[in-house]
Amino acid sequence: MFPEFIENLEMHGEQQEVDTTAEIKSRRTFAIISHPDAGKTTLTEKFLLYGGAINLAGSVKGKATARHAVSDWMEIEKQRGISVTSSALQFHYNGACVNILDTPGHQDFSEDTYRTLMAADCAVMVIDASKGVEAQTKKLFRVCTMRHIPIFTFINKLDREALDTFALMEDIENHLGIETCPVNLPIGSGAQFKGIYERKSRQIVMYGDTQKGTKEGTEHRIDLSDTGRAREAVGEEALALLLEELELFDGAGADFDLTAVREGRLTPVFFGSALQNFGVGIFLRAFLEMAPEPAGRISEGQIIDPLTDDFSAFVFKIQANMNKAHRDRIAFFRICSGRYDAEDEVAHTQSGRTLRLSQPQTLIANERKILKEAYAGDIIGVFDPGLFSIGDTICTPGKSIRYEGIPTFAPEHFARVRQIDTMKRKQFVKGIEQIAQEGAIQIFHEPDSGLEEIIVGVVGVLQFEVLKFRLENEYNVEIAMDALPYEYIRWVDSDTDLKTLSGTSDMKKVTDLKGRPLLLFINEWSVNMTLERNPGLILTEFKNNA
Repeated sequence: MFPEFIENLEMHGEQQEVDTTAEIKSRRTFAIISHPDAGKTTLTEKFLLYGGAINLAGSVKGKATARHAVSDWMEIEKQRGISVTSSALQFHYNGACVNILDTPGHQDFSEDTYRTLMAADCAVMVIDASKGVEAQTKKLFRVCTMRHIPIFTFINKLDREALDTFALMEDIENHLGIETCPVNLPIGSGAQFKGIYERKSRQIVMYGDTQKGTKEGTEHRIDLSDTGRAREAVGEEALALLLEELELFDGAGADFDLTAVREGRLTPVFFGSALQNFGVGIFLRAFLEMAPEPAGRISEGQIIDPLTDDFSAFVFKIQANMNKAHRDRIAFFRICSGRYDAEDEVAHTQSGRTLRLSQPQTLIANERKILKEAYAGDIIGVFDPGLFSIGDTICTPGKSIRYEGIPTFAPEHFARVRQIDTMKRKQFVKGIEQIAQEGAIQIFHEPDSGLEEIIVGVVGVLQFEVLKFRLENEYNVEIAMDALPYEYIRWVDSDTDLKTLSGTSDMKKVTDLKGRPLLLFINEWSVNMTLERNPGLILTEFKNNA
């Protein structure tokens, strides 16, 4: 028998608790991840529709005149139909304040996803029912497991022909190494998709005329025990298959265990169609019940309790030029503890400065709402005059809090970049440095060369296209790029003088944006040879932005 998990969940807050505690306990902050084209952005929009944050869903794909996805704000995202940045979205639903971190699906923008997952308490994994677990899903899942965050699975696109239910379950378990527990089951797929079966209520849930872009259709429920109505509704063959699947899952499937879910050992699985809005409401309601409250974050070896009175937050994302009219720069903070009041001053741990955050806001795509207050678990954006860097901490003045830095991952592709019009040097340097501070690219200089030679490193080659597009459209600078043969980069993590370092002929000495020394190599053999020639030299593949 499927356990009655929702009724047994702990209540979120008690009457005697202060408002701040109740507000924090009502927060649910999650990242939504998937392989490209699995329907992640469409599912995000349906969530926003349920929460009343938007009134009409857009479409990522389609003609130039079509509405675009609300979570895709950058012009190149609208043109190409893919998400290349993470969007922070907030809405309220069923007593919960929901913070969605929508992430890029394309592997060339995976580093932005890695950083975003640092700000999430759990993740929703969207899988295409016709394809199962795909390459990028595996990579993102590994990042989730490194942080031991809960994962909830939504198997999407049941309105198209799908793989067998058992095959999908096995695919998740075999490729991702996590147990599955289907909360509901699909009845058919494609043209034969009838709806879903809820294991908790033991009801078949069918939908009426749900049109693309609308909030929800008419929901019809039939008790499975009413065999006659069930057979009439879904057909003899579909009902027989459902009963067979139920018998197997009830007998051999993993039992639902909320503790295992919150420890990242078990993923609840839901089925539906985000495009047609089949099963989205059921998923959202159950997810908000199961998802964890805001979790503590580590500062200098100690976990900071989210319910403490002291305010603290860290920067996980910086984005310039979200508003073309103002050419501004927004730093995104995950609030880790306490309550933020827009009238209060905060201390910036890295600089030691005390300041008042400018224009604190929450965002839905490129639309902004100015905030007076926010709580642990919330994501806020603030105007950044150039003070903040990814990984920085802010907190109540007088408190000593410094959250663990967010790693800078090693780029895999390199190019020499220069502006075509030498008279636009100032715009070029400003643009490329601002984009680098966002973490989208990494820039390097040869020692003592100033800014005359700029080498750009990226995790995926599509980032070069985004860089070129943004420099032209946001900074009015045309650039030329020459690909470089380097494939390996190492930060020098020891007190070594680059001038006296003995390397190989294919090695290049550079410094990053913060002046830290690095080495570029064409092949791995050169990395090992350089280590052999320089006793005491320590090289690392990533650097912490603490």
